[in-house]
Amino acid sequence: MGLGIGLVGLPNVGKSTTFNALTKAQNAESANYPFCTIEPNKAVVPVPDKRLDELSKIVNPERIQHSTLDFVDIAGLVKGASKGEGLGNKFLSNIRETEVILQIVRCFEDENITHVEGSIDPVRDIEIIETELLLADMDALEKRIATLAKKVKGNDREAKAQLPVAQALLAHLEAGQPASTFEDRESEGFLTLLRDLRLLSNKEIIYGANVDEEGLAEDNAYVQALKAYAAERNREVIKLCAKVEEEMVDFDEEEKMEMLESLGVEESGLEQIIRKGFEKLGLMSYFTAGVKEVRAWTIRQGTTAPKAAAVIHNDFEKGFIRAEVISYEDFIACGGEQGAKEAGKMRLEGKDYIVQDGDVMHFRFNV
Repeated sequence: MGLGIGLVGLPNVGKSTTFNALTKAQNAESANYPFCTIEPNKAVVPVPDKRLDELSKIVNPERIQHSTLDFVDIAGLVKGASKGEGLGNKFLSNIRETEVILQIVRCFEDENITHVEGSIDPVRDIEIIETELLLADMDALEKRIATLAKKVKGNDREAKAQLPVAQALLAHLEAGQPASTFEDRESEGFLTLLRDLRLLSNKEIIYGANVDEEGLAEDNAYVQALKAYAAERNREVIKLCAKVEEEMVDFDEEEKMEMLESLGVEESGLEQIIRKGFEKLGLMSYFTAGVKEVRAWTIRQGTTAPKAAAVIHNDFEKGFIRAEVISYEDFIACGGEQGAKEAGKMRLEGKDYIVQDGDVMHFRFNV
């Protein structure tokens, strides 16, 4: 769907290790020096969903297909990136192309792994990154204001309407506040600026607290400080040990659960990140369930039945007649499609139906 989550952070915080584990592919080079990642690595990651397993127990399909997310591993930013320091603006532009930011934050001590700032301080590290995002937005906005000012002199009506919004937004950023907290967010001027400039400081941010093995079961002081900082900004913190996650790449489900249990945790941090990213992107899944395939289809929350059908094939939308719908809960409780029909749990829905997360659907169409 072209929606991406960008992994960002300072150098040597565990981004590439996290990326390797996320994609189950050892293709992002990891090394103990800054700017190890130069070109952004991209991968499509399956979204964990135990409902697919339950559907498959009933249908016994030939294959299972998960919903997916795009993850992009972006090189480590440093102080001054917005002015071209390190690998600078190139990587800020890579972040612009993603919809959600996953900021990996180092929350462990290890004298063998160099920290670019010389010490471990997750709040400081976050502020360095987010200051660079703000500065990059300010630079883009200043250029837009200069262009708008010229157009205003030429009596351009749209520029006259947009200029005061751009100036107010610049003042907001200069006060150290991200675009995501701008008051006039619903105005046409702001929405135009957001669309054209893809403002970095407007993006949703998830913090990935990268800890050592000891830090998984109990929050260390670094994680506690990070969680306090995030709570003030209404942001999510997900704790993970990138090293452990990478080690578990080739484990089967039973081995993975044994490993997590031995470390005092119930669920992989990466699975939490994928699910949370899916949610932050405003996405959800509906299912099709047949003997050939049980599959999760990715749609935006609030999607109508014809638009959901188009995800399978455009002809499904063009010739849409109606959708046969069974809720996931009813499908499982009734032992499948036939049982749901007999129990009166299958519904016929029309063009205005808003698809719900977990709906099991079959589309009737005529082209």
